[in-house]
Amino acid sequence: MSTQLLIESLNAEALKNDIPKMDVGDTINVHCRIVEGDKERIQVFQGVLMSRKGRGINEMIRVRRIVNDEGVERVFPINSPRIAKFEVVRRADARRAKLYFLRDRKGRSRRLRDRRRGMEHVKGETTVQQ
Repeated sequence: MSTQLLIESLNAEALKNDIPKMDVGDTINVHCRIVEGDKERIQVFQGVLMSRKGRGINEMIRVRRIVNDEGVERVFPINSPRIAKFEVVRRADARRAKLYFLRDRKGRSRRLRDRRRGMEHVKGETTVQQ
């Protein structure tokens, strides 16, 4: 058995299997566990999924949101035990793999268009209804 296969088999136990299908451009809720002293609470970070990097245990996502006209980006490891769950709120149509150009946009040009009906690969996938 090669070294790479050995490492992947050891890491397979730590992988989460309840992750929804998230694509770049989607608006998602990331439920983070926050520990303050001896108390634990869950904080929701909602934003646009800008990029995905890595694979397996090392997979990371970058989520961007706007707070008081200031852009805030956070990087989350997908398989971290600090992440309670992911929810897809809105699906958007992105034509690029990384949406770093959104950093320079203001106002309405920051918005991504919704995925249109008739796209077969999107049918049947659920999103969170608010």
